[in-house]
Amino acid sequence: MVRRSFQLLLAAAALAGRFAVAAPLQRIVSTAPSITEMLYALGLGNEVAGVTNYCRYPPEARLKPKIGDYTSPNIEAIAALKPDLVIIQTNPVRLAERLQALHLKTLEINQDDLPALYNSFRVVGAATGTEATARRLVEDTQSKLDQVRRRAASLPRVRVMFVIGRTPNRLDGLVVVGKASYLNEIMQTAGGENVFRDAPSQYPSVSLEEVLARNPEVIVDMGDMSDTVNVTAKHQRQVVNLWQRMGTIAAVKQHRIFAVASDIFVVPGPRVVDAAQAFFGMLHPPNTPDK
Repeated sequence: MVRRSFQLLLAAAALAGRFAVAAPLQRIVSTAPSITEMLYALGLGNEVAGVTNYCRYPPEARLKPKIGDYTSPNIEAIAALKPDLVIIQTNPVRLAERLQALHLKTLEINQDDLPALYNSFRVVGAATGTEATARRLVEDTQSKLDQVRRRAASLPRVRVMFVIGRTPNRLDGLVVVGKASYLNEIMQTAGGENVFRDAPSQYPSVSLEEVLARNPEVIVDMGDMSDTVNVTAKHQRQVVNLWQRMGTIAAVKQHRIFAVASDIFVVPGPRVVDAAQAFFGMLHPPNTPDK
């Protein structure tokens, strides 16, 4: 299985950059929504030849040919698009190895945390001849996140839990954001203190008893709403009502349960800024007093 370190990624990017100068890329296949968003942000929308079923942003990406999804990409569909380059995230399905067996050029990137996300912009920029645009994208993203961080610095830290998985219509099977996820960093940027920040994994499974013990002041729940396109306002109200039964939790007492259904919260791409701003709004409503 091909799994590169950042050093190897940078070396691969340098080689890819030389390749891009000799023969500009015309057909790029994306295997994750975050990669698709990055490619469009780098001005490469016209060169995107294929995307996953869940690539919804920008809207024009929905019109591109589909190659399956992140966990079960269709290798034949990718090969049929005759790509110059296939960009993938580090994943457990040996996708890079399988594609290389078909003599397809691949670039594997890591986006697990913010430094890795910025590095992925640079690596893809080097591989596609858009280094200057990538540099500006990194600087712009960092600058906007710093603005959110400065706004939050003068406000009280808020204990928050972000639920990204849950048994439909029930408060069990809970999966939350842990320390290793980039979302933990985004919540910190917005002035949140993740109540499960001590969990070393990205997305640990937790019990309702653990939630009660940690007593978050804000609960952000995307649990059974990963199919963001079809989520209704009624469904979101039902999610809030689920938590209303847990009257001892501070977030319930303070009416600070937020049912969210947006890709900005689960796609580690250029829109992490939008996620940080959304978290800030939930953690610090307009009437929040300064310290």
